[in-house]
Amino acid sequence: MKNILKILALVLGAVAILVGFNWLRDNKMSNFYGTADLYVTESNTPDDVIESLKSQLKILSERRLRKVFAQKDVASYIKPGHYRVSSSSTSVYVARMLNNGWQSPVSFTLAGSLRSREEIARKISRQLDLDSASVYAALQDSALMAAYDATPDTFFEALYPATYELYWTASIQDVLDRCKKASDNFWTDDNLVKAARAGLSRRQAVILASIVKGESHYKPELAKIAGVYLNRIARNMLLQADPTVAYCYDYKLNRILFRHLEFDSPYNTYKYPGLPPGPICVPDREYLEAVINPDYGGGNLYFCASKHLDGTHVFAKTLEAHNRNAKAFQDAISKR
Repeated sequence: MKNILKILALVLGAVAILVGFNWLRDNKMSNFYGTADLYVTESNTPDDVIESLKSQLKILSERRLRKVFAQKDVASYIKPGHYRVSSSSTSVYVARMLNNGWQSPVSFTLAGSLRSREEIARKISRQLDLDSASVYAALQDSALMAAYDATPDTFFEALYPATYELYWTASIQDVLDRCKKASDNFWTDDNLVKAARAGLSRRQAVILASIVKGESHYKPELAKIAGVYLNRIARNMLLQADPTVAYCYDYKLNRILFRHLEFDSPYNTYKYPGLPPGPICVPDREYLEAVINPDYGGGNLYFCASKHLDGTHVFAKTLEAHNRNAKAFQDAISKR
């Protein structure tokens, strides 16, 4: 009888040790080697998660992971999101992470060419769990745009190019909130004063910055281009900005011809004086900086592409000088 009790005690002890070891392995010891980024949608299952993990790192015990997922009922509670699993992650932590939505943020970048609603919707949907159709619709929503001091026609004003840390499941309102915060941070009292000295409100500065962005990507001359337009405004001259004409044609023109200058739109600065009613794209910070810190160039009123065909421009104070510069550019194009 004593021998039986000893054997039973040994068996129970071994079971206790095994249970304790499994608890430690699931709760305190990593079950992974490497790093993985999980993008979980509404339709994903625990099996999908495990397959994604296996494609990115080594699971030390898939059996234990599946058992933990079953114990924690991950199939019922799994939440969409972006999750990061690393060599320090335990099986229980991963299960709880998925069940509770403990997401890792993603870097979301709004930059580059931001000239149309479609283009912007695509850029946002490629980086977040948002379909482009819903983003497009949101940018047409009058009530939503009004919350960000914009309209469906001037929706560019609601956006601010930058890189943001956001959850992958962020809403379009989350995106716009971050843009508004970044924009408000740029428009300090000092920058508002600079804009006022240039004769611009905050909104007008954004509009002019969008035109400057349409003209050039060469940073050293952005302030001079802004100065040309401000000089023209001060003299009640038409801005005659080609990018505003391109905007009227949804940027589909390969080349702007004289007949295109007759397009009847308040955005066509060849026909209507002053700034257009809204921005023609989303300007980056450097363009805003150029507009509120303009280089008037001693009265420059004109600029055209350089004869060197290198993306830079030459500036002039008189129409006669401008015509010479323009001819030199056309001659260079013809030779090429």
